[in-house]
Amino acid sequence: MTTNHESRSQSGRPSLSPSGAPAEPQITLRSPAELADALPYMLGFHPTDSLVMVAVHGEGGRFGGRLRVGIPTAPAEWEDTARQVAECLIRGSERRAGKPDGIVVFLCKDPQGGESGQRVMTRLRPLAQRLRVACGALDVPVLEALCLSGGRYWSYTCGEAGCCPAEGTPLAPPGTSVMAAAATFAGLQVRGSLKEIESRLTPLGGPWAAEQEEALERAATALVPRILDGATREEVGAETLALARTLMRRLTLAPPAEGGPRADDWDDALLGHDEAAAVILGLQDREIRDIAAEWMEDEEAAPALRLWRALARRCVGAYGEHAAAPLTLAGWVSWSSGDEPTARIAFGLALRADSEYRFAQLLHHACNEGIDPEGLRQCLREERGRREPGRKRPAGATRPPGRRTGQRRRASRRPEGSGQ
Repeated sequence: MTTNHESRSQSGRPSLSPSGAPAEPQITLRSPAELADALPYMLGFHPTDSLVMVAVHGEGGRFGGRLRVGIPTAPAEWEDTARQVAECLIRGSERRAGKPDGIVVFLCKDPQGGESGQRVMTRLRPLAQRLRVACGALDVPVLEALCLSGGRYWSYTCGEAGCCPAEGTPLAPPGTSVMAAAATFAGLQVRGSLKEIESRLTPLGGPWAAEQEEALERAATALVPRILDGATREEVGAETLALARTLMRRLTLAPPAEGGPRADDWDDALLGHDEAAAVILGLQDREIRDIAAEWMEDEEAAPALRLWRALARRCVGAYGEHAAAPLTLAGWVSWSSGDEPTARIAFGLALRADSEYRFAQLLHHACNEGIDPEGLRQCLREERGRREPGRKRPAGATRPPGRRTGQRRRASRRPEGSGQ
């Protein structure tokens, strides 16, 4: 199989392209192996337990819109899921870049309970078939359907044993392939796996969770009546924001020795249960949350992101819905800083916590539509300027790379409306 595809990186720069301007990095994908290897670079992370669909346009096979959802655990849901994701991707692509000429499907699921990757592939075959039927019903063929499991891949569209053996074909070790080298040259990043990114935003467990829930109960008893009382609401807002700034300063003065989960453990230890509870409850007020959203750039962005992640992890037990606010703020800071893959994941988790959370809905949609976040950043700056007339932006402040003020990004306009 020979396939030439063009995609766009998460930053809006061309990343995979068979043709185009000579200055653009170009990568030609000629086989299912190269398609499988390219997937994390298209998304910005390694998808786990995911159904991924990518639209293909033109004779050269330019990659367009892409969509990711979790694989439903119940096979009874597969037909409805296939119909919905096919319609979402194809209709969304029609609005942006025209009807796709084809679709590439990836089913990514690691073996569990002692089963083999080959068993996973066999179990998911009916889902792959339903996806092919659903896309075909909309007059768009599935050009390739791959299952990635246990470090191997299988093609559902290839029946040649010499090309696609029954035991599967090993995937290239991460970072060792030609694709990895070319993607690095093109400036693409893979930010770990979906599971790893989500774990940094999901509630804590164990004794900490019980202690945190008790603190949230105490804070709710004390703060909620004050928030509902117009006479004390502004006072609560000032206290919440002052405490949040104090916690950000504490995080700034105590940077973790390393990144990833160990850094999260460090941040968790720096926040007291009562402090976290007070800020979480305060952020449930829209006006307080909107002011907190102003901390999205310059020296405030990094400690704000650490704080919002830590607070999302503290929304435990009966307070799970309260995570929508810090998760949306974490997504907003990530998006504003140029990390769209993490932003989409955070927005998706916020909507999982509260499907009606309007702030998350709007930002998730805007991020998926490829809208430049600079417009919202500018609005927040102006609002802050009116509220704090004496404040000046630092002289060295810069916008994230790859953005152009007041314009939509010219690439990466993809549906993605998909539980990510």
